[in-house]
Amino acid sequence: MKSHSYTTHIRWTGNTGEGTAHYRAYRRDWEVAVPGKPVIPMSNDPLLGGNPALMNPEDLLLSALSGCHMLWYLHLASDAGIVVTGYEDTPEGIGALETGGAGRFVRAVLRPRITLRRGADLARARAIHEEIHKVCFIARSVSFPIEIAPDFIEE
Repeated sequence: MKSHSYTTHIRWTGNTGEGTAHYRAYRRDWEVAVPGKPVIPMSNDPLLGGNPALMNPEDLLLSALSGCHMLWYLHLASDAGIVVTGYEDTPEGIGALETGGAGRFVRAVLRPRITLRRGADLARARAIHEEIHKVCFIARSVSFPIEIAPDFIEE
């Protein structure tokens, strides 16, 4: 097995001067800094006191899942001779909170809207989605089910 290594730097930016002296004394804001890439300002989920104007970990997980699926779809479509000219997705992650406040994703639904060059094999284009769960790094790393509900447009 060939291994890959990833690194990131997380820095809390929510100290308002009192540190964590009490629960309301600090903001849930932080930054993600990956070497050589733009810093991403982050916060907690707004339901947990985070800033609704900033990305949160759940946003990033869902975006990573959708992005990984898209990149594999484009790759496999190209290999199959299917010309994709547009791709967008509005994924939804469904979470559940347990008694005590612990939460987790219980499922995700990807809804890719894919534009194909006219004459594409729609059955093959649809079947590609079933192959992606075998190779997508992110999808293979999560423990919740992922549903795919594609919509195809021919130009």
